[in-house]
Amino acid sequence: MSHSEQQQVTISSSLDSLSEFIKQESSDRRGRSIPPLDKWHPERQGEMDMVIKANGEWWHEGGKVSRQSLVDLFATVLWKEGTEQDPEYYLKTPVEKIRITVEDVPFLITEVNLIEQKEQNNSPVIEFITSTGDVVPLDDEHPLEMREYQGEQRPYIEVRFGMKGLISRNVLMHLIKLGELTEEAGQTSLTLRSGGKAYSVTVEN
Repeated sequence: MSHSEQQQVTISSSLDSLSEFIKQESSDRRGRSIPPLDKWHPERQGEMDMVIKANGEWWHEGGKVSRQSLVDLFATVLWKEGTEQDPEYYLKTPVEKIRITVEDVPFLITEVNLIEQKEQNNSPVIEFITSTGDVVPLDDEHPLEMREYQGEQRPYIEVRFGMKGLISRNVLMHLIKLGELTEEAGQTSLTLRSGGKAYSVTVEN
């Protein structure tokens, strides 16, 4: 068996084991169970020809991964290391971390909802949902920001473990309806209220 074949077997067996682990693991995340990746310190490291495209698609060995259930499983073990300027992304298991390529950010926000939260003084909370099932509230731990990608200003939100999600155009249009747009000194700002607090992002005109 070649080295690449051995590596693929290791990856497959690790993911199969992990899928069973995830089913048994409880989580405080609404709609999603994420394993404790921050507590795993695998000694082995490999690489995989896996690319998360800038539009959120997952590709493996030059072909798009069409099985959403497989993409969702991979997404639960996404891990980031390095710096903001030079990030490294992995699929992380208790025994191994597999380096993959991410063109922009690993998550895509495809849905947004305004949720009534009685425990927060009846203040509605804006919740974002990624294409792989993460539910992310707009709050101090999950801030909005504008970043440049290939010459274009794009909106992002913190998802988990230092990884961000790109807010899709459809979601952005919905946010504009939910929030308030203001223009001043050549800048346009969008202000949103979530959980009783105001959050803003600003774009240079």
